[in-house]
Amino acid sequence: MKSPFVFSVFLLATLFPVPVTKAEPEKPDAANAAKPQYGSWGFDAAGADMAAKPGDDFFRYANGAWLDRVQIPADKPAYSLRLAMSDLTEQRLHDLVEEVARKAEQKPSTIEGKVGAFYKSFMDEARIEKTGASTIKDKLAEIQSAKTRDALVALMGRQNLDFHGGIFGVFIDVDIKDPKHYAVYLGQQGLGLPDRDYYLKADFATQKGKYQAYVAQLLHLLDWPDADKRATEVVGFETKIAEASWTKTQQRDPIATYNAMSIAELESLTPNFGWRPFLAQAGLGKIERVVVAEKSAFPKIAAVFNETPIETLQAWQAFNVADHAAPYLSKGFTDALFEMRNKTLSGQAEQQLRWKRGVHAVSGGDYGAGDRYDRFGNLGWAVGQLYSAKYFPPAAKAKIEELVANLKIAMHERIKGLDWMGEATKVQALKKLDTYNIKVGYPDKARDYAKVEIRDDDLVGNVRRAAAADWAFYVQRLPGPVDMSDWGMTPQTNDAYNGSLRDIVFPAGILQPPMFDANADPAINYGAIGAVIGHELTHGFDDQGRKFDSEGKLNDWWTAEDAKTFEARAAVLGAQYSKFEPLPGAKVNGELTMGENIADLGGLTIALDAYRASLKGKPAPVIDGLTGDQRVFLGWAQAWRGKLRDDAIRRQVVSDPHSPRQYRVNGVMRNIDAWYDAFSVKPEEKMFVDPKERVRIW
Repeated sequence: MKSPFVFSVFLLATLFPVPVTKAEPEKPDAANAAKPQYGSWGFDAAGADMAAKPGDDFFRYANGAWLDRVQIPADKPAYSLRLAMSDLTEQRLHDLVEEVARKAEQKPSTIEGKVGAFYKSFMDEARIEKTGASTIKDKLAEIQSAKTRDALVALMGRQNLDFHGGIFGVFIDVDIKDPKHYAVYLGQQGLGLPDRDYYLKADFATQKGKYQAYVAQLLHLLDWPDADKRATEVVGFETKIAEASWTKTQQRDPIATYNAMSIAELESLTPNFGWRPFLAQAGLGKIERVVVAEKSAFPKIAAVFNETPIETLQAWQAFNVADHAAPYLSKGFTDALFEMRNKTLSGQAEQQLRWKRGVHAVSGGDYGAGDRYDRFGNLGWAVGQLYSAKYFPPAAKAKIEELVANLKIAMHERIKGLDWMGEATKVQALKKLDTYNIKVGYPDKARDYAKVEIRDDDLVGNVRRAAAADWAFYVQRLPGPVDMSDWGMTPQTNDAYNGSLRDIVFPAGILQPPMFDANADPAINYGAIGAVIGHELTHGFDDQGRKFDSEGKLNDWWTAEDAKTFEARAAVLGAQYSKFEPLPGAKVNGELTMGENIADLGGLTIALDAYRASLKGKPAPVIDGLTGDQRVFLGWAQAWRGKLRDDAIRRQVVSDPHSPRQYRVNGVMRNIDAWYDAFSVKPEEKMFVDPKERVRIW
């Protein structure tokens, strides 16, 4: 169950699932435990291109030699130093689950046993091949028996606890207008491709055609009647949904997407859609209020549903069940899934090894750029308990907490010193900053898996039972009070986020080199994890986060003049990014990426201030001829060292709110005055922006 109101995810794993390969960095061990993992002080200078001018292309200056020599592995759509961390985590998880799997009973009672049995069930290829699609036979029978629209709507209501699809999604999260309670959110859904553009723009005609072939392939594997004809109808149905759907840019507006209404009002908004059976099957039959996201799209999507023949809707639901269950089925399904979602959509040449897919199936995480192991049905929090106990030392937590404290102080001072913000708004901004709760490593409270039945001989059953338990966890919390200690990411996740609880979370999985290295030069850590901390802090004040007050409530706390100034500065930044074109015809969407771009700029700026403050008035040491400021900037650039396949880039610029990695470096540097000073950037150099045109927000 994914929340619609986790305001920032620092980096989306769907596009960057990259373990190390030929250029594998040295791994920590007892012999080099006191040394940084990269270089002699935390920066891999051998990967830089010092012949390049930093003012022409800072991303290349910091990373060019690495970019030239490193190839993307065949089983990945991308490769990066930043996410080489994932490989180490993946290997640790593999060791962990293999160990508990060897000891697991058929029907275990401990979390160790359940994790081991789940993994064993995934690795039992002979059994999976023998059973084929029979493990979802009951789901297909339900669909074939659903002869009315209400019956099909009821199946959609089970989307969070089973393999069914839905044209509307249902989520449970903190009510952003009443942050002490939870709310049920409803949003547009129903598309099997990454974005509406894949259906509506000629640029993606090839992918759409292959998608239709994929739909037909899965229906054939299910022995579904008239598979080819139904596949054509299914894609036509989804195309109409795409036409009615809001764009991802429109979906970023928390004011436009908050429309509270009663169930009666919901039924009036979308006549002929059976909300009561939908909600009843979701376990939400007694609720009286929902929050609708894309309000104007709802009646249009419902109308599409109502006008579509029952046979088409049944085929669409059968395809969704097969598509969602495919990672856990026989080779015909997994190969088809890979060809479509990994190869066609992201350019990945080879499928990952079985054990890697097994690790992610049990621990969660969408590491395969299309594999759906994070959708539901894993034991991610149980794995997180085991991972944290073994791999996250208290000393690392203490150092991160110190960095966080310094970053909060730096941002506090920046807000106080802003020349464009009035005092009334500053008071509220500082009040909000002071309420942020920073969570590091792992949750204080463990998730209870005592009632979740896991068997070593029932993979699909394990997935379904884990999914049902996960959804029940969220349903039983309604309407509150809100659990302020909650986490939205498992400890093993290589990411960070700023959530609806006014919390900023740094799981253990992200606290590794090059993002954080306890043995590295502090300037590198401030430029990497420090800027990530600043990035997440800034999200509370980006173009959308700024609309929430110190209580986490959707509320306009800005003066009209300050809001106007902010929007004007943000618009200039958006215009800058909209000019970036990583591939011919594939331009960055400055509006879609606005929040992340603001957070990147603010995060690095604040991190530099925090690094300077940490020196306590002493001059920064010079290392290998590089000043402290230079090393901070290099730390940020190294954190984004990586490359993507062209298909992954095209997918990213359409569907991802994050800019391609080179612009997360160059787009930021060109707006920071200190960068110009640090590297003596001249007006004739390509990245130079006139001081009057540089964007200064936080």
